[in-house]
Amino acid sequence: MTTERILAICRSNWEYRGVDDAAVRDMLAELSAHLEDAAAAGRVPQDVVGDDVKAFAAAWARARMPLRLRLLRMAVLVPSAMGGLLLVAHLIRGEEAIPVTPGRLAFWLTISSVTVAVEIRRGTLGLGKGWLVAVGAGLPVLILTEWLAGDEPLFHVALWASVLLTLPGAAYAIARRTRIQMDKPRAK
Repeated sequence: MTTERILAICRSNWEYRGVDDAAVRDMLAELSAHLEDAAAAGRVPQDVVGDDVKAFAAAWARARMPLRLRLLRMAVLVPSAMGGLLLVAHLIRGEEAIPVTPGRLAFWLTISSVTVAVEIRRGTLGLGKGWLVAVGAGLPVLILTEWLAGDEPLFHVALWASVLLTLPGAAYAIARRTRIQMDKPRAK
């Protein structure tokens, strides 16, 4: 694998994980220097980054984004994702209030817990194995809870509550976009 390819993979990974542009530039410069030193010493780029470039990039991104910041991001994104899914349920069902049964509540709590655990461990919330694991854990919990507790609604979630749940994520997205715009070098 070439140095350029490694740098491209790392840049993409770090941008996806929300590392700000200034930090990405610094990290790329540092990695590039390490790769050049290795090449001057007659070593291949894999001697610096290992066999799994994505894992290398993820580890470095986690070091740049401490646990408290990842927890804060999760505290914003998990309710927003749930609110978005509830909005979809409102649209599909055409109802202003969605019933929440014990099984559905257990399902969503399981998915949220597994997602947060995966995000904290890996530093990513991508639509990959983490979501499959979360859904794979949530489905048996849903079935078992519905079987044990029944399917009578515990409460209903109003449309306005679903919209309200999405607001922190919207604010986070706007703040992140603004930060990205401010970090970009301006053309003269």
